[in-house]
Amino acid sequence: MTGHRLQSLDAFRGATIAAMVLVNDPGSLEHIYPQLRHAAWHGWTFTDWIFPFFLFIVGVAMTFSFARRLEEGANKRALMLHVVRRSAIIFALGLLVNGFPFWLDPDFSLDTFRIPGVLQRIAICYLIAGFIFLTVSERGQIGWIVMLLGVYWLMVKLIPVPGYGAGFLEPKGNLLWYVDSTVFGRHTWAYAPAQGFDPEGILSTAPAIATTLIGVLTGRWLRSSHGGEEKTAWMFVIGNTLLLLGIILDMWLPINKNMWTSSYVVFMAGWSLICLAVFYWLIDVKGCARWSKPFVILGMNAIALYVLAELLWSTLWVVTWTQAGGTTTALRDFIFNTIFAPLASPINASLFFAITYVLLIFAVGWFLYRRRWFIRV
Repeated sequence: MTGHRLQSLDAFRGATIAAMVLVNDPGSLEHIYPQLRHAAWHGWTFTDWIFPFFLFIVGVAMTFSFARRLEEGANKRALMLHVVRRSAIIFALGLLVNGFPFWLDPDFSLDTFRIPGVLQRIAICYLIAGFIFLTVSERGQIGWIVMLLGVYWLMVKLIPVPGYGAGFLEPKGNLLWYVDSTVFGRHTWAYAPAQGFDPEGILSTAPAIATTLIGVLTGRWLRSSHGGEEKTAWMFVIGNTLLLLGIILDMWLPINKNMWTSSYVVFMAGWSLICLAVFYWLIDVKGCARWSKPFVILGMNAIALYVLAELLWSTLWVVTWTQAGGTTTALRDFIFNTIFAPLASPINASLFFAITYVLLIFAVGWFLYRRRWFIRV
């Protein structure tokens, strides 16, 4: 397995990117199926699977990539520099996505420019998990996961927030909200559950690093000399165990994507293992891979296609014109109302728009794949 590219991982990554585009880009923000929205606060939906899946995949892929390079003679210092450089690029892309198209958007302001974000969190998790992978043993990596989740839990529960006390877990008044609003001020997500809170904020990045490290441990298992059936079986066993443990932990610290709670990490790690096990068993063990080709195509240029989807989405909102009645219409609204709205009920028309958008991004991915252009960041 050490010299074999894990096709199931590419497919799982591509399926995750497809889901990410699907939930991010509906035709109507008012008409969305509940499972295609994030949970308002505590709890989870299908949408809350997606980001931890991607961080988990980052950890698995890191193990394969770094181990191969070390076997080929690369030294750890060179790999660390690679980690720093790649993290900086991904972080910069995140800032680009947050602000694009900058001053061409009439609502853009440096006073409220969001600093955290999805790609920024990926960059930080990749950076820190990469350094841990290169400097700490497997047992030490397990220790880091336990420490990150345990210390984070204690901080959220025990550190008092001025005016609210300790252990407050509502959107406004929890420790994460206090830190983000104090450090970032107005530079947080405008649509967060509470002003000043950011779902990709400072403190909640710590348990997100644990999510990435669980992926690292999974990658170690997949690179081991055990047979494919045994690897699959143990991923199912451990995945279901983590699901149960996450549900139990939810009684003391609710499963919450916005706060990336320790129970959320454990619960979503269980789902990550189970879903990867399904992909791995079907594709790499049984050789049933034809169905996964579209996902593999998306997975080979995952971050590039995600950035494209976000930039194009922003463009559809800022391209506007004034109609005869004096109302301003965005290109996105025009496309939705003209093409999709007449086809079905508002909620299904919104879904059809999102599916079409996924297909559009896939078409770009297919073009890149056919040209053998793989954009590495």
